Amino acid sequence: MPELPEVETTRQGIAPFILGKTVSRVTIRQPSLRWPVPSELPERLPRHKLKTLKRRGKYLLLGFRHGTLIMHLGMSGSLRVLPANTPPEKHDHFDLVFGRQCLRLRDPRRFGAVLWTTDPVEQHPLIASLGPEPLSESFTGRHLFNRSRNRKVTVKQFIMDGKTVVGVGNIYANEALYQAGILPTRPCGGISAARYERLAQAVKEILARAIKSGGTTLQDFTQADGKPGYFAQELQVYGRQGEACPGCGAAIRHIVIGQRSSYYCRHCQR
Repeated sequence: MPELPEVETTRQGIAPFILGKTVSRVTIRQPSLRWPVPSELPERLPRHKLKTLKRRGKYLLLGFRHGTLIMHLGMSGSLRVLPANTPPEKHDHFDLVFGRQCLRLRDPRRFGAVLWTTDPVEQHPLIASLGPEPLSESFTGRHLFNRSRNRKVTVKQFIMDGKTVVGVGNIYANEALYQAGILPTRPCGGISAARYERLAQAVKEILARAIKSGGTTLQDFTQADGKPGYFAQELQVYGRQGEACPGCGAAIRHIVIGQRSSYYCRHCQR
């Protein structure tokens, strides 16, 4: 599933080709994604210039003078910039055409989203309840410590909750907890402020490195130019069950927490 680094990599990859450009055509081939694609988009968007291209959590926000297009890649989606006359393939569901270039959404599992709002985007139900951006100054160990008091959920589930902080998906939660030396099964309410400072810093470092590497390709994700993300080569514990821990040499263990695969070292994490 594309997570924050993959979505940010996509945003950076497509921005030079579409930002400031005027929409000439919208094509909806599959109106039934996670939610119905608004049928009025082919009438609403042509002749309007794309003024902003932002990311909030895992949502891409394409800002026009008269509203915002909200896009989500779902579990297997990708956005590519292609020549506008490129024939669509089976899972190419949505095109935003800017003259000779086309922003195309491919989504084999159809869990992605294309939505439209004319209200302030920060008030949209999908956006309003989101926690701070992990690479922002508002995301700190103190924030994690304060939100975790009197809670019993595991620390891994806690940092993967978008109301706690956005964009810390399963891969990056595993890696950050390993770097911070925190056992993923620990109840979040019993972790000290000092350890949360280390965890917040680990989250920032892991996500920044992942963005620099173009995200993580395990199955479906590709960058906007079709290339894979290379952060998979830097993973320390994720997907490495039975392999030697980079820190101590003990075997990496695997368990399931909240229906998600979790990898850790019992010697380095406590």
